[in-house]
Amino acid sequence: MESKYYLGIDIGGTKCAVIAARESMEILNKKGFPTEAGNGPLHAINLLLQNAKLITGKLGMQGLQSIGISCGGPLDSKLGVVQSPPNLPGWDNIPIVKIFEDAFNVPAYLQNDANACALAEWKFGAGKGCDNMIFLTFGTGMGAGIIADGRLYSGTNDLAGEVGHIRLAEDGPEAYGKKGSFEGFCSGTGIAKTAKSIISKKLAAGETVTLINNVTDIDNITTKDIADAASKGDKTALEIFELSGRYLGKGLSILIDILNPQLIVIGSIYARCRQFLEAPCMETIRQEALEPARLVCRVVPAALGEQVGDYASISVAIVGIRSKNNN
Repeated sequence: MESKYYLGIDIGGTKCAVIAARESMEILNKKGFPTEAGNGPLHAINLLLQNAKLITGKLGMQGLQSIGISCGGPLDSKLGVVQSPPNLPGWDNIPIVKIFEDAFNVPAYLQNDANACALAEWKFGAGKGCDNMIFLTFGTGMGAGIIADGRLYSGTNDLAGEVGHIRLAEDGPEAYGKKGSFEGFCSGTGIAKTAKSIISKKLAAGETVTLINNVTDIDNITTKDIADAASKGDKTALEIFELSGRYLGKGLSILIDILNPQLIVIGSIYARCRQFLEAPCMETIRQEALEPARLVCRVVPAALGEQVGDYASISVAIVGIRSKNNN
């Protein structure tokens, strides 16, 4: 029986997980727990180490090939250091790679979560067999991972792929401290802000808005509420998604013109709400992007769904050790 396996460490602001898997992505064991970020980094790191040791104790240390760590940025993937992610207070210059290498005596590798998910979709999901691919998170925020000429491109200091910072309009929902940014229009947070703005203007003009019951509901509206209403044909909800879809097309057109990808894979909200976002997005791309680049690029939903977090950290481990062995 094949004894080789990889360990994935998934670190998030809400929850963490330790995953063991074969290179084929057969999951052998998984243990998850709440991050409890308010308790500081040592609390979560100790639990990660404890769970990792429980898993490797059952599977055997001799089969462990490498460890992949996926965490929100900012971070330094070359030094293996986590550098104060906003959702992990107190994680200031944590040498997470060294911690795991010292504990398990195998190579460990670190990537931010968008890059890790890009590797996962590239190796196991919608991007299999593709050399030039962009993965967009389109979740609570908007980040990207870039595969260029068959390799992850992370930039000079791991900031490649911060597409949410691109300003697409002079005014609009604010994210990254910029009004009208890509993330402002195309993220769960941004869509909710867009909804509040559109609904407020309609109510001020005396229009009836069936998307909400009364004015006090505006502050509590979520992207899921809007998606549920859109699925029932609500005009305001469809208008909100159409606006987000148009700006998604603007953002993708910039990426298509600059990076000339074969494939753009979009996760989370796009994957769940494609029927509302795809048409305005693709129409905008037809208007905005250079035709020769547009014609060779497909835009597809992510394939791994809720499993992407498991695949992501394992993909970091697999790609990391392969790159080391090929150098």
